[in-house]
Amino acid sequence: MSNHVYQILLVEDNTDNAQLIENLLSSAHHSPLAEGSNFCLCCVQNLAGALQVIKEKDFEAIILDLTLPDSKGFESLLKLKENAPDTPIIIQTDSTDEAVIVRAFQMGANGYLRKIDLDCNSLVYAIRLAIERQQYVERLSALKQQKQQQEEFASLENLAQSIQPSITARMFASSALKDSIPDVFSQLTVKYGHLLDLSLEERALKVDYNIAEQLRQLAAKLGFFKASPRDVVDIHTKALKERCKNVNLAKVQAYVDEGRLRLLELMGYLTSYYRKYYIGLSNLTILSSSDSDDI
Repeated sequence: MSNHVYQILLVEDNTDNAQLIENLLSSAHHSPLAEGSNFCLCCVQNLAGALQVIKEKDFEAIILDLTLPDSKGFESLLKLKENAPDTPIIIQTDSTDEAVIVRAFQMGANGYLRKIDLDCNSLVYAIRLAIERQQYVERLSALKQQKQQQEEFASLENLAQSIQPSITARMFASSALKDSIPDVFSQLTVKYGHLLDLSLEERALKVDYNIAEQLRQLAAKLGFFKASPRDVVDIHTKALKERCKNVNLAKVQAYVDEGRLRLLELMGYLTSYYRKYYIGLSNLTILSSSDSDDI
């Protein structure tokens, strides 16, 4: 980490304390804990200013005074965590009550500083430790996300393997769409993936994209190409894998949860399509037989 410049946001309304922290960080590169790194400090005096500046710039850590003109106590911490969930926050406090520190960690703080014994080493240590703690949490989240993805995809692949050749496949002697007509399979996957995106937007933004009708139309296209339930699972699995790349854990879980519902819905529409088709086909066969008998 040598020669790295850490971008630090200080939220502090006490000008003397803000000046002290600025002076300490200006000379912090001499500290053995800094490993030759430098610190660039941006200072705001209230919560409103902090919320505005984090929209405009990324910071590697935030040092937060719990007593601000426009926010008191842990309210500031909660607001900053809500708006900058991936940025480690170090609280500053005059309190010597350990319960305050414990409560801060429970509410999402990554570190703390006591104003009464602030020096260069303790400041650098708190910053470095908070950043490393956040990085550790992110690595754990990534591993958890990877495990969840693997479990979901393994479950889908087992489902696809367990599905016996459908009446559709037996009647039309059709093989898997991804093997027989890969271009069409890719197009259908793109369409289904787009519907997953719209489903999440519909739920989050409370809008109506009429997903049910679009899934019904997709089922009709699948039916036209004589798709089987296994084809539907294959399309769902591929679309889900593509959407779970490079997204956070919450987004992965949202796709997984929403995808399960849409998969079942699409299966139902495909079943309805074939039921209607086969009933029509059977009726035509019966009518043809009757006509032949009359002749």
